[in-house]
Amino acid sequence: MVGGRAKVAGSVLAIALAASLGTAPLARADNLDDQQAALNAESARVQQSLEFVDANIAKAAGDLVIYQGRLPGAQQALLEAQGRVASAVKEAEALAARVDLAQQSKAKITEQLENDKQKITDTKKLIGQIAAQAYKSGGVPTNVALLFGSNDGGNLTETMDLANQAMRSQNATMTKLTQQSATNVNSQARLAAVEQEIRDLKAKADAALEREKAARDDAAAKKAEVDKLISDTTRLNSQLQAAKPGIQTQLQQVKSMQDAVAAEISERDRKLREAWLAEQQRLAAAAAAAAQAQGQAPQPYVPPVSNPRSGFGLIHPVPGNIPITSGFGWRATPPGTIDFYGQGGYMHTGIDFGAPCGTPVYAAAAGTVFSAGWGNDGGGNRVKISHGVINGDSLTTIYYHNTSVVVSSGQQVSQGQLIAYSGTTGNSTGCHVHFETWVNGQATDPMNLL
Repeated sequence: MVGGRAKVAGSVLAIALAASLGTAPLARADNLDDQQAALNAESARVQQSLEFVDANIAKAAGDLVIYQGRLPGAQQALLEAQGRVASAVKEAEALAARVDLAQQSKAKITEQLENDKQKITDTKKLIGQIAAQAYKSGGVPTNVALLFGSNDGGNLTETMDLANQAMRSQNATMTKLTQQSATNVNSQARLAAVEQEIRDLKAKADAALEREKAARDDAAAKKAEVDKLISDTTRLNSQLQAAKPGIQTQLQQVKSMQDAVAAEISERDRKLREAWLAEQQRLAAAAAAAAQAQGQAPQPYVPPVSNPRSGFGLIHPVPGNIPITSGFGWRATPPGTIDFYGQGGYMHTGIDFGAPCGTPVYAAAAGTVFSAGWGNDGGGNRVKISHGVINGDSLTTIYYHNTSVVVSSGQQVSQGQLIAYSGTTGNSTGCHVHFETWVNGQATDPMNLL
């Protein structure tokens, strides 16, 4: 229930909108749930402070508090999300670079293996040619002879020497290539390891890309949230600024009506107290005259001790299990929303019971109804009861925002008598009972009398 009707007492208020609505109150709490609860409470309080003016404006101001309160956290979340994107991009780039290096290593090893394989094939072929030629003619192939710097046949001994030299050279080469083959076995293992590394790196890179995508999506969502909060805040800010002249006029009108109500109660109670005092003095004078007629010393008039709590003996106007949702006293209004006459708050001159609509409302004490039904003071269907003067104290009780009223002006009511059913009429944003007590023409905390 969002409730609470602002009543302006005496010289308490001068209501105005703040010149600027750009500064947000920040809810400070240990976790998100607490922060949200704090923001909701603050929003409700702002709405309570404005509901007597205009319910839509009150809601706009309450929403503005929530949006402004959420914005810093959303902006921080966006920064963190963007940081995660940067980290994911960096990781993906690093993995991609490692994949490239591994690919280069694989290509190099593969090329080396292919070259060695071709050399072995060529060397085997050449050795075969040398052996075949030496067997057939005792010489060496022409290409081999040229390789060793000889282009003529020479004598047999020289030719055989040349063949032997060529064979030794090719055998040496073959030996090296055989050793290289053994080395290449290791290279094959290295190649397999590199290929496995590439597969692993690619899997990691794919996972990193997925994380990057998720981080980007999350950042995009958070940015959209921030953008919406800024948009909503700007919109509500503009709405409140545009409504500012009308609100000021309405506030002045409400204040005038409320001042009139306060003046009416004050004047009524003044007359009641004066009449009561005159009657007390008349009775005292009559008693003094009677005492004097009997030859007794007249007793001076002694005013009674003020004690409205015991004198009136008020009872709760609603069932006792219904909680109080807003107390009596000063309500500070957070800067950046609506500022009352630049005072930053206003006086809540009653208490709010969180009664569901339709809850029976009872007279807190016996008295005379002097106003019942719809009023133009923002209180909707209300009942006002004068309880007269006891021990020099006058008392008036008021019940606002009722769905319906079952008593009429001028009717005498007894304590606990049904007078209305609770509601949310007038400037109210939720079902409740706004209950006021006025002692000697001044608004008083009902909890000091109940």
